[in-house]
Amino acid sequence: MKAEIFLPDDYRPAEDEPFMNDRQLEYFRRKLLTWKQELLEQSAETIDNLHESARNVPDLADRASEETDRALELRTRDRQRKLINKIDAALRRIEDGEYGYCEMTGEPISLKRLDARPIATMTLEAQEKHERREKVHRED
Repeated sequence: MKAEIFLPDDYRPAEDEPFMNDRQLEYFRRKLLTWKQELLEQSAETIDNLHESARNVPDLADRASEETDRALELRTRDRQRKLINKIDAALRRIEDGEYGYCEMTGEPISLKRLDARPIATMTLEAQEKHERREKVHRED
């Protein structure tokens, strides 16, 4: 079991410290865990809302509106589920010592990018290249 890393409340990873040192890894680990917890709480709220709205509504317009709301809730929940899987993958990369490095090039992902999107697996340049390639193949 690893020792608890002290992290001040105002800590932000800085470019002038060693890349992916223990403090940075702990910062991103906590950020990912907090994000995951928020998503799980929202998911529980969605389930509660779906149970409450599962009543029989005689008016067709009201029923259609409720079905639309339910479909939207389910799509949102599915996106959250996929996001939780990406968060779990990022947490595994932290444990494996692979977090913060581009899966395409092996280069460090910028701290600003990771702070904005802690589940990022590629540098901005590699991501843009990947999206351009994906777009070309989609148009075939």
